[in-house]
Amino acid sequence: MYSLTIVIVGAIAGLIAGLGLGMLLGRSSSPNGQKYREVERKLDQVLQEKKSYEDEVVEHFSETARKLNNLTESYREVHNHLANGAAELCHGNGPVVLDKLQNTQDPAEIPADLAAIHPPLDYAPKTSPDEKGMLNEEFGLDRNAPEAKTVETSRG
Repeated sequence: MYSLTIVIVGAIAGLIAGLGLGMLLGRSSSPNGQKYREVERKLDQVLQEKKSYEDEVVEHFSETARKLNNLTESYREVHNHLANGAAELCHGNGPVVLDKLQNTQDPAEIPADLAAIHPPLDYAPKTSPDEKGMLNEEFGLDRNAPEAKTVETSRG
């Protein structure tokens, strides 16, 4: 009924399928397969814990920023209350006058007394403009001195 070729091909296909299924079951039930699954599970757990920790850190700093903003606003209200009280109670002669605080200069503007400051100069005394200054790495070195010593030592 069946030709020999069909039987051989069917047997080979069954053998290949059996080997593949056997390898799959062998890997899943082997100690190495179990270790692999355990490592994957632990890795997933560590990644979840890391994500949870990152979320907690973000939440913490968001809450800290919100509280600092509230603290700043409260400080501003207290400062304004004290400044207004000082202005009213001292009739404008107190240590803090609101007009002086509000009419400040541009912070980017350099005051006139600081605008005339120049960087330090090379103050080594020079006899000519071509002479090396104190900040030059050759200042104070006499390039001819080692030759003079070698000539004197060879004569003596």
